Amino acid sequence: MPLLWQKPLKNDVGQMAEGRFLVFEGLDGSGKTTQMTRIQKRLTGMGIESVTTCEPTDGPVGSLIRDMLEGRMSSDPRTIAALFAADRTDHLVKPETGVQALVGKGRVVLCDRYYFSSYAYHARDMDLEWIITLNSLNAQILRPDLTIFIDVAPETCLDRIRAGRHRLDMYEKIDILKQVRHNYFAAFDRLRNTEKVVTVDGDAPEDAVEKIIWQHLQPFVKSRVASDII
Repeated sequence: MPLLWQKPLKNDVGQMAEGRFLVFEGLDGSGKTTQMTRIQKRLTGMGIESVTTCEPTDGPVGSLIRDMLEGRMSSDPRTIAALFAADRTDHLVKPETGVQALVGKGRVVLCDRYYFSSYAYHARDMDLEWIITLNSLNAQILRPDLTIFIDVAPETCLDRIRAGRHRLDMYEKIDILKQVRHNYFAAFDRLRNTEKVVTVDGDAPEDAVEKIIWQHLQPFVKSRVASDII
């Protein structure tokens, strides 16, 4: 039996509205936020309505997470992992503005980080299987149509972070970034039969990275445009 998120809904004129959920992943400093913004501009140019969002969110749980990451509150890794999962559920299920509702209305939702970030960052301190189980409800609610991982060397990412910010969060250290990158690929391999993931070389110039990402996204966008015409 298909999950609720897999069922296309009717739009206001009776046509089938089929949204998309596209996730951008990568280390901090990989350029994922920049590329997400570029892709939204492309979609807008095509007349396709899209929404950008990110995790952790700006909601109550997300704000608590940010305080912990930036050292304003003490925390335990297990607590942070559980809070991320809770923030993610809230992000998905809000009645009008949640990701699930927006996709159901036919929107293309572009998200900066989703549960692969938890798998990569939290698996430093806990078992990967435990973190996958912790996020299993979110995976059941909504899996991405495609996850794009922008791969950049940890050293390059750290240089970019230092150039743009005066304060680093608890994960922004070279040994941690190296482990997180390793964890990303371990999670991709573990879920290769469940998730659709593509890896893009983020060391290339921004225009070239955008072009490659767009090539991967086009089949999903074309399919959506076709469903709108029917």
